[in-house]
Amino acid sequence: MTQTYAQLVKKMEALQAQADKARGKEVKGVIGRIRQAITAYGLTAEDLGFTTKAKPGRKPGAAKKTVAPRKAGKTARAIKYRNDAGDGWVGRGKRPQWLRDALAGGKMLEDFAVK
Repeated sequence: MTQTYAQLVKKMEALQAQADKARGKEVKGVIGRIRQAITAYGLTAEDLGFTTKAKPGRKPGAAKKTVAPRKAGKTARAIKYRNDAGDGWVGRGKRPQWLRDALAGGKMLEDFAVK
């Protein structure tokens, strides 16, 4: 028995929903593995090629936009990781050299977590 166009469209929609659900699960797993690798190797956006390049048409030495001063009341971020020498890192931005060296030497990021 041949199926009608409407029946085929209904099957396509069901399969598309099933494919979207499967893709969502796979994407979550991939993102988790990527985040683990970024943490383990101390990768930065620059390392991954995600830094912005100069905009075309902008002339070297042209005036840059000014940055608004920090709002009053904003506090510095708390140190999340610290070594025995007292060096600290807030967990944002590029990892400091002391931390990258320690991780390369076999230490774990959790070893430096401030409790």
